[in-house]
Amino acid sequence: MEIEHKNQNNNNFEEIMDLFEIDYIYENKPIKRTLDKSNLENKQFLLESLKKKILNISDCELKKNSNQMVFSDGDAGSPVMIIGEGPGQKEDEMGKPFVGDAGILLNRMLEAINIKRPKVYITNVVNYRPPGNRRPETSEINRYSVFLREHINIIDPTILILMGGTAMEALFGQTLKISKERGKWKELIVNQKTYLTILTFHPAYLLRQPDQKKFSWTDLKIIRKKIDELKITI
Repeated sequence: MEIEHKNQNNNNFEEIMDLFEIDYIYENKPIKRTLDKSNLENKQFLLESLKKKILNISDCELKKNSNQMVFSDGDAGSPVMIIGEGPGQKEDEMGKPFVGDAGILLNRMLEAINIKRPKVYITNVVNYRPPGNRRPETSEINRYSVFLREHINIIDPTILILMGGTAMEALFGQTLKISKERGKWKELIVNQKTYLTILTFHPAYLLRQPDQKKFSWTDLKIIRKKIDELKITI
């Protein structure tokens, strides 16, 4: 994989480099991955069915206190799927994940490894905003993880990126600590299918703890390397 030095005249990339305290970016080398029309249409049908299941959920404090369901954003045919925690105030207002400050940072993180946000698929563990932006409770995580696993199966990504402890707990349980497990490739089995998965810090955490950005940059480089090794178009 080749790298190129930062273009001093490109203010957008300068901002990205300053954000992560790095002085180079990755050059993308795409190899085409195609998704035929019938496959994509089937995915859209299954996604609509999953949406209806989540919309029809009952006796849920998260749903009662939210303006709307926040389902997903991005390309359903993408080989890369990102899973966060849950909607915040901005997400609840706009109906899309990662549109607040954490979303802005996520966009920059992706750009730093030459990935455009519309080229990935993004969702959260819970689809309704927790009251006061609190962390979802374990019972809520467990309840929505059923939908999340179905969501993963529908998208069927080549690479799965879990951002934050809630996403980790939803799919790997409570025994792991993200500070120790981040940056390591794992195999996640969902309905008898194995997904290549990596854990990293949530952008909201990085906004609160900016000194941890250096570890996230390490994780991003690991992700970019794997994408290139697998010759994935993104």
